[in-house]
Amino acid sequence: MAPSPISGILFDKDGTLLDYARTWLPVNRELALFAAQGDGVLADRLLSACGMDPVSGYVVPDSLLAAGNTVEIATGFVEAGSPLSVAALTEQLDAMSADAARHAVPVTDLESFFRDLKEKGYRLGVASSDNERSIRETADRFGFAPYLDYVAGYDSGFGVKPEPGMVLGFCMATGLDPQEVAVVGDNNHDMHMGRNAGAGMTVAVLTGTGSRASLSAASDHCLNDITELESVLPALEVA
Repeated sequence: MAPSPISGILFDKDGTLLDYARTWLPVNRELALFAAQGDGVLADRLLSACGMDPVSGYVVPDSLLAAGNTVEIATGFVEAGSPLSVAALTEQLDAMSADAARHAVPVTDLESFFRDLKEKGYRLGVASSDNERSIRETADRFGFAPYLDYVAGYDSGFGVKPEPGMVLGFCMATGLDPQEVAVVGDNNHDMHMGRNAGAGMTVAVLTGTGSRASLSAASDHCLNDITELESVLPALEVA
């Protein structure tokens, strides 16, 4: 069998490794209520302004709550009426996001999933718009930390999505060329990050806030979830 042109896989976290709706809808409500300082009416307004319907829980694809980092979400909350400063809100939201790892719902058995990919020889990483502490706590909780070659949050110094820095950082950490990397995520910030970095493949999954319609233009493949990923990779191994 010819060597695979894809030797590294860089995953988004929320909506990709973790089920977005089951993990983040209650957290979003908690974040908004804190930003509104307990004012329920204002909290609903903040959610709406940042992309989430406070009644149904529907999150607009590529909105702030779907794809933004903590600073961007904090700024959106402030612009929509939160009485807190962006700096104070960012600090608190980062802490609440990290604590949310304890209640996260994984898409699959992540320890087995990452171990299997590692045993096949792939270099593996996670790049999220969440903070690095939250990523590492999630990886520790679900047992896949030993299989990671790279972790990057919005605060890790590689820039933010959809800039290419997180992918290029993964390449520096693993010695891979961007063409050897598949970027896997649930929204267009992930797909555009991959394309901006020259990644060899962009793979969208539907366990987050994106849809086939919203993700089709920027992804090479659109899967129901990460458990289907190997159905894409073998085809590349014999290309």
